[in-house]
Order: sequence, then structure tokens, then C-alpha cells
Amino acid sequence: MYTTPFLDLPPLLRAGGTLRLPGSKSISNRVLLLAGLSVGTTRVHDLLESDDTQVMLDALRTLGCAIKSDGDALRIAGLGGRIATRDAAIFLGNSGTSTRSLTAALALLAAAQGGRFEISRVPRMHERPIGDLVDALTPLGCPVDYLGQPGFPPLRLGDGHVHTLQLGAPIRVRGNVSSQFLTGLLLALPLVATQHDVVVEVVGELISQPYIAITLDLLERFGVHVRNEEWARFVIPAGSRLRSPGEIHVEGDASSASYFVALGALAAQPDKPLRIEGMGSASIQGDVRFVAAAQATGAQARFGANWVEVSRGRWPLQAITLDCNHMPD
Repeated sequence: MYTTPFLDLPPLLRAGGTLRLPGSKSISNRVLLLAGLSVGTTRVHDLLESDDTQVMLDALRTLGCAIKSDGDALRIAGLGGRIATRDAAIFLGNSGTSTRSLTAALALLAAAQGGRFEISRVPRMHERPIGDLVDALTPLGCPVDYLGQPGFPPLRLGDGHVHTLQLGAPIRVRGNVSSQFLTGLLLALPLVATQHDVVVEVVGELISQPYIAITLDLLERFGVHVRNEEWARFVIPAGSRLRSPGEIHVEGDASSASYFVALGALAAQPDKPLRIEGMGSASIQGDVRFVAAAQATGAQARFGANWVEVSRGRWPLQAITLDCNHMPD
């Protein structure tokens, strides 16, 4: 089949230069939803261009958000917690983050304001369970119906009537399932925490704490301080309201950076390090810890607020034992 007897791959002797990371997907979709639901207009910079962010943008437009390009940014006029469209079908493709966060937000808003929404995905993604999130929403007074197999999308959220939400008791969420369920609730509950504190309790040990840390950090930027009680209990204060920060930058994807961190550790010379822009010492992503792992093997690294430079240090690199719970990707 092949006429070439072999492919010769010469060893890489050195690497260097500067690269700019694409925006973080985890941060991009959280920022889009918060901007869409908040009071005020938000200019979002460095947003990841991907199918996941596109379906979130399409969903926000369907709900009535005005979104337009503004130079290299997107300008999003928030709904202020009030749904402009009360009845809509929303297709979310392959996006898991969008599905879970929008399911929580729209279930609560549909119940409180009298809406009805249908959430669907590509057929393959209808095999991904969502029952734990629905089980957390229905005791609150949110009408949720499965339109296919119980426990899985597609879903109908709301029935067109206003319901009184039951928010007095703690909302219990299992900690050993997808952190996106908890993220969806934390992003949505400030919309309805009007009269009393709303409490979310984690049953068992919470996995993927770094993703919840991202959620809490972004909520803070949008004006909501969630009290984190040792990752077992989260309190959304009464009177919370999502408010636009005006401008927000999406930091580069730390998971994507790991390949280039490794490249710098292997082949970048100390006088000409590999510079990675878009993440740095101010990063809120757990995967930025991969740089520390590279340093532990012998690499050299230097941080700025929004960049990191990596080069070969001690050679050969040494083996290490590494706990990756805080950098799940």
C-alpha cells in the first residue's frame, strides 16, 4: 500500500518562541451564561470559538439576549434575570456544560416566571444521564418532564404556569457525579435567591473541586459571593443578583497549555524559553498546576500574571509521583 519504506523522524533538538492559547472552554461557557442572565451589558474578550460556545450563544439569542461583535470582543446585553421568551425549543448539540447549566437556569426561571422550554441534543448525547440534576430541581417546585428515556435528555422544563419555588430546605447534590450538575445549580440559584439564603449541600466527597472553584470565582466577578463551607455546603445569600462586571477576559485554556509546557521542559533553552501567553500566576484553572509538575521533574518556569515561560533545567528529567485530582484534564 505504501511505497515509502520508512518515515525518518529526526530528534527535536530545541524549541522556542511565543504562542497564544485559545480561550478556556470551561470559562467561556460559564461567562456567556452569566453575561446573558445578569443585569447590564458585558464585553467578553478572548472567547473560545468552538461548537460548544456557539450553541450557548444560539441559546442565549433564542432567549432574547442581544449579542453583537464589538471589535475583537462580544457585547452581550443581559436579561437581568427575566426571560424575554417564555416558550422555546433549544438545541445544544454536543455541549455538556451548556446542557447542565441551562437546564438548571431555565427550570428555575420557567417555574418562577411561567415559561416552557424544550432542551435537546444530538442523539448520541441523549445517552448522557442528567437524572441527578433533575432530582435536585423537582423538589424545588420545578416541573421537569423527560421526553424520552427517564433520566436522560431531551427534557421539557416548565409547564407555562408560575410556581412557588420551595427553597427553604437545603438542596442536596451527590458529590461523586459530574461537577457540572453542581455548577449548573450554583450559576442559576442567584436568580431566585430573593427572600432567603439558598443552601446547596454536597452528599459525599466532591469530585473535580477545581471546576467548582472556577464557577465560584466567576460568580464573584458577576457580583455574587457564594459562601463555600469546606466544599461540603454552599450558601447563596438572600438578595443575590447577577451584575455585569462590564468587561471580562477569558483566560487561555490551561489543559491545552500542558503540551507546550512539556515541550519547553524537553527542548527549550534557558536563554530562549518557550513563552505561553493567556494563562499565568493569576489563573483560576486547576490544570495550571501542570507547570509545577514540570518544575518538579527538573524544568525551569517563570510566571507573569498572564504568561509563563518554560525551559529545560535539570537534565535528564526525573520521575515523580503526582496527585492529579486538582488537574483533571
